[in-house]
Amino acid sequence: MKTINIHDAKTHLSSVLAEIETKGETYLICRHGAPVAELTPHRKRQRVTRHPVMSRIKIHYDPIEPLTAAEWPMEDA
Repeated sequence: MKTINIHDAKTHLSSVLAEIETKGETYLICRHGAPVAELTPHRKRQRVTRHPVMSRIKIHYDPIEPLTAAEWPMEDA
């Protein structure tokens, strides 16, 4: 991770972004030596990543199995 001050980041933004894009470098932008922001390469999320809570749910029946006549709700006569 490289550290750069705000003035240099504004002045050399194009070259900083080019280095992030080509080398995958991460930059920490500081104001008066204190960290303000972090520039990192964009990483595309995978669509097949499971949600941590949803992956713990277990279904112990076939959810697409048709209902029997006894399971259908009663209609008002």
